[in-house]
Formats: sequence, C-alpha cells, structure tokens
Amino acid sequence: MTGGICMDRLLQLNTIFISIIIEAFPFIVVGAFISALIEVFVSENTLLKILPKNRYLSVVAASFMGVLFPGCECGIVPIVSRLIKKGLAPHAAISFMLSGPIINPIVLFATFIAFGDSWTMVGYRAGLAIGVSILVGLVLSFVIKDNPLKENSEIHVHDHSHQNTRQKLMSVLNHTIDEFFSMGKYVVLGALIASTMQVYVPTRILTTLGGTHVTAILVMMALAFILSVCSEADAFVAASFRNFFPQTSVVSFLVFGNMVDIKNLLMMFGSFKAKFAVLLVSLITSFVFIGSLLL
Repeated sequence: MTGGICMDRLLQLNTIFISIIIEAFPFIVVGAFISALIEVFVSENTLLKILPKNRYLSVVAASFMGVLFPGCECGIVPIVSRLIKKGLAPHAAISFMLSGPIINPIVLFATFIAFGDSWTMVGYRAGLAIGVSILVGLVLSFVIKDNPLKENSEIHVHDHSHQNTRQKLMSVLNHTIDEFFSMGKYVVLGALIASTMQVYVPTRILTTLGGTHVTAILVMMALAFILSVCSEADAFVAASFRNFFPQTSVVSFLVFGNMVDIKNLLMMFGSFKAKFAVLLVSLITSFVFIGSLLL
C-alpha cells in the first residue's frame, strides 16, 4: 500500500515537473536568442547615447530600457558592470539591471500565458519592478560617491565589430547555446523543487507559513531567492504556488527573484564592492516588501 502511494506521488511529481519544463523552455530559447542578438549586434555605446544626463530622467529612462533590450538576470550583472566601466552613471545602470530582466516583452508575455491570460498579473509585476528600480536608483544617486565596482573586477567584453556577417551569426548561435544551458539548469532545478513541494509538502504547512499577508510575502521572497529561476521561466513556477499563497505574495516572488537570487547575488559580490552590494540588496528587499504590502 505504501509502495503504491509512493509510486503515485512520483508519477504526480514527474507530471508536474515535465509540464513546467515544457511550458517554460520555449521562452528560454527565445530569450537566449534575443540576448545573443543584443550581445553581438548592439554596442553598449548605444545605451550610453540614448540615456539623458539628468539623474531623475536617467533613472526613469533606464528603468524602462528593458522593454527595448530583453535579457535575463543570469547575465545582467556583467553587462551592467561593462556599462559602468564605459561611463554610464551607476545609479542608472542599477535601475536597468533591476527592471530589465522583468519588463522585457518576452518575460511579460510568459507571465501573461503562465497565469491564464491575466493582464492583472502582468501589470502588477511590471509596475512593482519599475517602481522598485526607480526608487533604488534614486536612492543610490544620492548615496554613491565613487565607483561601486571592485578595482580588480574582470569584465570580459566580446568585441564583434571586426566580424563579418557569417561570423556574427555563428557568434549569435554560440551565445544562444551558452545562455540556454546557463539558464536551463536553473530552470530545471527550480521546476524540480517546485514540483517536489507541491507533491510532498502538505498544503497546511504552506498555508500556515503564509498565514498572514506579511509572512506570505516573506515566504515567497525567500522561495524566489532559493529557487533562483530565470525571468523567462519563473512565471510558470510562480503560477504553481498560487493555490497556496495570495496574489500579492506571488507578485513579490516574480519581482524579488529576478533582482536578488543565489546566482546573481554571487555575481554582485564578484563585481561590486561588498559594502555597495549589501546596500543594494537591502534596498531591493525593503522596497519589494513594502511595495508588495501596498498592492
């Protein structure tokens, strides 16, 4: 009897896991391809030219720049580090880093599909992400006094300007494959953890942890950090938790996880000075939490 129950649960876990993967991977492929196109064909100098010099306007413009430059948080920290080294104001670069992986069209469309054609979830996710990125950028614009990058931080810049069209297309293919596998392993891990929780963690435990509005948001932010699912696919993982947690806490999952998770936290501390990285994470956590409470 016990063996039969265990087998049923394993089959259920397998079904949920595969369904999340099947839904998510097309968006991973598209996201990786577009990111590769930007890497090869769009120079960082293009971003420097289109942003205004005024601190307020630059933060707002950078926060909305993700609509034009789709990308994933898996690779956004090295890009932002390069932008800062090329002269972009750190507060504007950070605003782009926070909002870019969330408000780009691929991620928003994935959110729309994952939540059953819900424009409400798309609006909440994009709105909170833009709000947090603007607030964090403005605070940093008054706080940052020197270069936040580590002096010995190594940023590998790939110059494709010398390549002919065929070489550039091959570079796009190579970057797409690299980013796909880089992102894919985190998606698989996140899907496995999410499906395991659905099958083996009793619903009453999750509802108890998220019994109040405050604790539900905190639990989902913690889950977002631990699962570390890429932005192109995290909506499908988040949708699997909507039966356990209220909508606002699911929104906090969708925003916080793309700004601070295990993989990009390590990249932040590898690229930025420790004091700045701690300040940045603290600001993000505070504004996401407060913003989620106000939704």
